[in-house]
Amino acid sequence: MAATGWISETWDRVVGSDPGLQRLRSALSAAVAMSTTLGIEYVYGRVTDRGPQGTLVVMLLGTMMAMMGSMALGDAAGARRKIATAVFFPVALGAGMTVGVCVAGHTDTKLAVFVAVMFVAVFIRRFGMPFFFYGFMIWMGYFFASFLGATFAQLPSLLIAVAIAAAWVLLLMTTVLRTHAQRTLARVRRAFGARARSVARVCADLLEADPRDARRLARLRRKLHSRQLRLAETALVIEGWSGTPGAIPQGFSAATVRRRVLDAHLAIDALATAADAMAGTDARHIADAARIADHLAGSDYDAAERAARRLLDRYDEAGRTDPAPASVQAPASAPFPASAPAPAPDSASAAAANRAALRDVDCLAHHLATAAWEFTTLTGQAGVPDTAVDGEEVFEPAVTLAMGALPGSAAVAFSVSARSRWNPLGKLSLTTRQAVQVAVAGTLAILVGRELSQARYYWAVIATFIAFTGTATRSETFIKASNRVVGTLVGLGAGIGLAHLTAGHTYWIITVIILSMSCGFYLVSISYAAMIFFVTIMVSQLYSELHEFTAGLLMLRLEETAIGAAIGIGVALVVLPTSTRDTVYSARVGYYTALGELLRACAAQLAGEPAAEAPGLDAQVRVVDHRLQQLALVARPLTRPLVWGNDPRVMRHRLTLYAAVTRQIRALAVGPRRAPGLPPAPHLAAAARALADAATALALAPSPQSRPAAEVERALRAADAAMLAARPAPGTVLPAVTRPLLRLRQLLRELAVQGPAPETPGSSAPTSRIVATSDGTTPSRSVGPRTTIR
Repeated sequence: MAATGWISETWDRVVGSDPGLQRLRSALSAAVAMSTTLGIEYVYGRVTDRGPQGTLVVMLLGTMMAMMGSMALGDAAGARRKIATAVFFPVALGAGMTVGVCVAGHTDTKLAVFVAVMFVAVFIRRFGMPFFFYGFMIWMGYFFASFLGATFAQLPSLLIAVAIAAAWVLLLMTTVLRTHAQRTLARVRRAFGARARSVARVCADLLEADPRDARRLARLRRKLHSRQLRLAETALVIEGWSGTPGAIPQGFSAATVRRRVLDAHLAIDALATAADAMAGTDARHIADAARIADHLAGSDYDAAERAARRLLDRYDEAGRTDPAPASVQAPASAPFPASAPAPAPDSASAAAANRAALRDVDCLAHHLATAAWEFTTLTGQAGVPDTAVDGEEVFEPAVTLAMGALPGSAAVAFSVSARSRWNPLGKLSLTTRQAVQVAVAGTLAILVGRELSQARYYWAVIATFIAFTGTATRSETFIKASNRVVGTLVGLGAGIGLAHLTAGHTYWIITVIILSMSCGFYLVSISYAAMIFFVTIMVSQLYSELHEFTAGLLMLRLEETAIGAAIGIGVALVVLPTSTRDTVYSARVGYYTALGELLRACAAQLAGEPAAEAPGLDAQVRVVDHRLQQLALVARPLTRPLVWGNDPRVMRHRLTLYAAVTRQIRALAVGPRRAPGLPPAPHLAAAARALADAATALALAPSPQSRPAAEVERALRAADAAMLAARPAPGTVLPAVTRPLLRLRQLLRELAVQGPAPETPGSSAPTSRIVATSDGTTPSRSVGPRTTIR
């Protein structure tokens, strides 16, 4: 690979790993906010003559305020909204500190109130994202005041320090550190391009792999599936940012951005589908196809377009002179409904079918080249305004972002009841149940942790509190608590080594603390264990500055953390547990429901019915994408051998099927728009309605069994009958939406049963246009110029 190509792909990995550079911005904002606040609080401590110890206290308090404030104000909200949020920072932290001062010196009361504060801090999360941070601040203020023994005489000066820090962070986050929505959207769109090129890279590797190396082919196919899911997630982030005021550049509309991203997404889907089908075959143009994908992966769009043009021209010329090259190996049979009996072939029809089948493998390269050509064309037009789309139309994003990123699993688990038949509290909301869990776990952590250390038991309490932050199901709580222990364990060595190096050098200690917290912020969404690794380093530096550092102290922290994590896991499993399987079931219902709604909208369009007031098809496609992302998120624990009685391979296979369904519904929904002027197709509309009924039945059906449920089977048979209702003339090119409908029928059948569905005609991915055969009933495949898989 050329040096420029290597640099381009390396940069793509950096950009694609952090869409919009949100993690990097968060880490840098936290570093700037904490470091500057440290200086301001140092000046405040010296001016008020608080002495070295008092100055250190206000510096720590201000840094804590800056850390939380930079996170809470890091979105693209306007100045008024940020002011309305920040004005309550001193109130929340001050409330916790006031309560802490009131109970300081009364051990039993302090511990009882500690549990109550934990309950309140989690309970108020129900009121929105700002209250998530207010709860943290209440908890941190109480912890700070009660465990450091603050007095009422010290409280006014501490509150002033908090107010100074809050005002300074607000000023930073509304000026030099503010999030520019339009620039962020542009960066996310660049990340989409980077992730699209990463899909092309896997396609090139897949096409270049040895056909006899089955393990490598399987590994690359899994990698391709993962890259496609990441690409879909980036498209959803673009969707969310497109709904942010001020994010859309002049001359564009949010609908224009959505449509162009969707078109590019479809082109990459087509590229990946063709590469996946070609891999492991002896297609004569496989080397050319690999070269095209390699050019795309290296951002060499001009070379990719030239190579695609050459291949398309060569293919069209071969089609005119040699309709069925003998050197081409035949693929799987053509797709047709399982209920339709294949006609008994005579010699002429068998020869014709063989020629069409031989062409199919060869035409895969044609589809890949067309998809690459389309993607390069769309990329070249990315900065050109689209006058065909009304810039004033109402835009409702399919997803609402949380701190600039996709929402977590709590959005799905919020409506899931606890697994507790005998406990009436099982019907409470998720936030209330987690508040109860935190209170129970905190009480146990206090009791057990104090048996190990009367002074440092709060590390166990912190571990239990954090275990229920950012998690929704018991599997997620288990993973987060375990990662906290692992991160603490691994961080011990680094913490001890750095503490000895920086001992006695205050400025180096402060630098390491700030860098550690910045790295932790950057990595928290990738690896919680990595964040705790850096937190452990930070704690080591902090105790070194306080002249309390010893290796035994860090070992005690590890032991207390392990106790708290174990208690958190136990409580999550026993006290009002939110089942991972129940959450996955809820996400599955939401996915099938959205799928059914989109299929009905597609049916109305295919039937030529006037458009209703419902959201457009492009918007509904993104809703289905969001439901798939939620399903994949909450099902992630089931893809690992963590849950008893679960087969990770089955879950991974089913997620692959869900992703395939989503790709087909994208093609079905966008197909008529990309081929305007098609006459109404009542039989295809009836098939789409029948598939919508099948999706609705799947949403209501219990876990898949060995055979599809009766309602699902009935709907799928109705779809088969509708597809066979029309009798086109032999050789007629059927509408492009025929293929997605056929694939959707097959994929829904596979999802309706437990484990892999039995092979039926059409189970392999069709790769070309659907053409009527001589009897007018059984579709076969043929090829025409410039035909793209959708």
